[in-house]
Amino acid sequence: MPKIIPIKDLKNTSGISELCHSTDEPVFITKNGYSDMVVMSNQAYDKLIEQIHLYQLIAEAEQDVEEGNVFDGEEVLSEMRAKYGY
Repeated sequence: MPKIIPIKDLKNTSGISELCHSTDEPVFITKNGYSDMVVMSNQAYDKLIEQIHLYQLIAEAEQDVEEGNVFDGEEVLSEMRAKYGY
């Protein structure tokens, strides 16, 4: 369940840091009852960036398949074995 706190609670920086590090999820900050900011630990941020990068690679691979930019795996392995003596 997402953590949601009002912006006035940002005065307690140590508490916010502990809250962010106690979960891998972002903490949502509200201002006047509306979503305003999102705060997360550096570890959670790095994990999110890694996931985004992976999704980008998958999207590129799917586009390559759609465009026919693919190689037969058996042929590639055979060529590598012949070239490098595996």
